[in-house]
Amino acid sequence: MFSRLLIALIFVVVTQSYVFADAQFLKEQSPNFGQLSIFKGSELCAVSKATNQYLRQHKDDVKAVHAGKAIGNGISLGRVEQTLDFLCQIYQEDVRANRNSRLHDGAFLKANFEFIRWIPDKEKADEIARKSTNSVKSRMLNQIPNKQLFLTKYYAKLLDGSAVKTDHYSQALYQLPSDEQHFSLEQAELKKDQLTRFRYTRQEVMEGALLNKKLAKPLVWVTEEALHDVLLQGTGVLTVDGKIRYFNVHRNNGIDYDYAIGKREQKRYWYFAEVPSILGYGKELKNKIAIKPQVSLAGNVKQLGLGKLILVNYQLEKRSQAQLAILADEGGAFDDNLFQLDLLAGSYRGWGDYHQANKHIPDYADIWILLKKEE
Repeated sequence: MFSRLLIALIFVVVTQSYVFADAQFLKEQSPNFGQLSIFKGSELCAVSKATNQYLRQHKDDVKAVHAGKAIGNGISLGRVEQTLDFLCQIYQEDVRANRNSRLHDGAFLKANFEFIRWIPDKEKADEIARKSTNSVKSRMLNQIPNKQLFLTKYYAKLLDGSAVKTDHYSQALYQLPSDEQHFSLEQAELKKDQLTRFRYTRQEVMEGALLNKKLAKPLVWVTEEALHDVLLQGTGVLTVDGKIRYFNVHRNNGIDYDYAIGKREQKRYWYFAEVPSILGYGKELKNKIAIKPQVSLAGNVKQLGLGKLILVNYQLEKRSQAQLAILADEGGAFDDNLFQLDLLAGSYRGWGDYHQANKHIPDYADIWILLKKEE
């Protein structure tokens, strides 16, 4: 409790603050961040447009389409939409004028955006750390700084697969079971006691429950290790018979993700669908948001609201570096989690090449939510 009071006192430049659980969101007049780099304005604009389209077309999605329950009543959904519009306006104006992007200019951001500093919910992180059976995870959660979030990275898994089952490719990515093919998500929820999807754990599916009873169609076959990875990452980019194919999580078996245990022990299981690209949030598969590396973040959409423009700042080789990204994805690990964000880093074969490409990025970062200033 004392530490949280101390944090509040440090921010003497704050004009207004909101508190949710033990996370805090504080308006900051003079944010200190480094050189804006890494991200591409074109891809930031693309994700911004796709996310804004979702916000405007799916007002009935009360889980994700709101101003930000965790942040407070000072933010309207209209301002979130205007912020995303403004991003693309600036990018397009700069392209037409053949000049450097103002989205990479810190002074321009400070002049045109309101900054809301996000202070992590350390009490929740510490609680999870005490329960976790993973010593590395516990250590990293315990070490979250008072003013920085836990910045994890996720990626689309580059995999080899097979159109048929073999000894090597022994696990399937299954399509939604046959008894649910024509149900909307809402219709399926009403019938969940009768549906195959809610009947089996990950381990039971892997042991053949669906295949033996012909309850769901295998879309593609992968190795056991690859299955655990793609269930965790949410998207698989597979080479099958020499062709690149994309597979995205569709609906799960209704079992919560357990932050305290490892990927192999998780009972949550996802059914998949083949898609045209890497996709982020969407209530239904047909309207999921197309996302891009380095400009897309996964987080607690339920409490933060979809579409927040976020500035991520961290120390890199003793210099402060920043990038802009959009909250356009979610994951089971973010339920009741206001201490972490997950940056889409790219597409990789596995931990080795992912780590090599991203080992320089720290595990903790300063985070601000940005809103276009009201005129």
